[in-house]
Amino acid sequence: LAVASVPGKGRGLVAARSFFPGEVIICQEPYASTPNRISVGSSCDHCFASGNLRKCSVCRVAWYCGSVCQKEEWKLHQLECQAISALTEERKKMLTPTIRLMVKLILRRKLQSEKAIPSSATDNYDLVDALESHISKVDDNQLVLYAQMANLVQLILPSIELDLKEIAHTFSKFACNAHTICDPELRPLGTGLFPAISIINHSCVPNAVLLFEGRTAYVRALQPLSSNTEVVSISYIETAATTLKRHNDLKQYFFTCTCPRCIKDSEEDALLEGYRCKDQKCDGFLLPDSGKKAYTCQKCSISRDEEEVKKVSSEILLLSDKASSFLSSGNNSEAGSVYKTIEQ
Repeated sequence: LAVASVPGKGRGLVAARSFFPGEVIICQEPYASTPNRISVGSSCDHCFASGNLRKCSVCRVAWYCGSVCQKEEWKLHQLECQAISALTEERKKMLTPTIRLMVKLILRRKLQSEKAIPSSATDNYDLVDALESHISKVDDNQLVLYAQMANLVQLILPSIELDLKEIAHTFSKFACNAHTICDPELRPLGTGLFPAISIINHSCVPNAVLLFEGRTAYVRALQPLSSNTEVVSISYIETAATTLKRHNDLKQYFFTCTCPRCIKDSEEDALLEGYRCKDQKCDGFLLPDSGKKAYTCQKCSISRDEEEVKKVSSEILLLSDKASSFLSSGNNSEAGSVYKTIEQ
């Protein structure tokens, strides 16, 4: 892989050789990670397994599935454990997953700078430092929150000289670069920062997919990728939604997607979230028109009031429940009659 400048998107990853569908393009351990639910011990701090967990007897915050994972984390957790143990019970309650993720990141940077743990081309703080924060686009309320969170991190790590402004910027980086670590059934387990994978840009028609095994992230090709021509892309959001919903979900990343689906979307959106045109002779679909608080046909431009559409939608749901009840009782003819009414 190679990092390249992508027009309109900034940095991105380009395939330096060909990849086949299903092939791993890149895999990476998180620079820092933390389970979602700290106090109840939902996952092992190292491998994110959920069985046979035991909490650290000193700080009573970290959880491990066994001695192997505890030893793997020890150099980092030793520093974290000392810091957390010094906190009052009230301050421990303020230790959210995001705060703990920041604490782990700072301690890992410290250990790498002191050569206490190894670093590599894909595992070093410079990659985190190079991530985009979009801090200039963050609203004032969020900036105040980041500043408060940075002060809390300073209280947790009083022995380390910290740049509070830099920490606030890093919290902003978390918002648009961190990934939710999921199990094979896509249930969220925690959050991780994967600096190399964060360089990969978004598309609503991605050519790769991000998956996790434990806390390790794997990016696999969804289609053949040609050498030096394909820009690797994944989807940051749920793609089975209308363009309007997808664009709303992408606002936290501070860009507007211009992929093929977002440029030419009316037919797909009609299938996903459309109502039939009120003109029986028209085969178009009504799509939401936020400016008019109405639904407008994408073919003939006839509008239907939003309240009217909601009323019809409610009636259809009631009729659908009625039809389902008839089917459950074996009354297929009555169910068929109701479905005809819905169709009309």
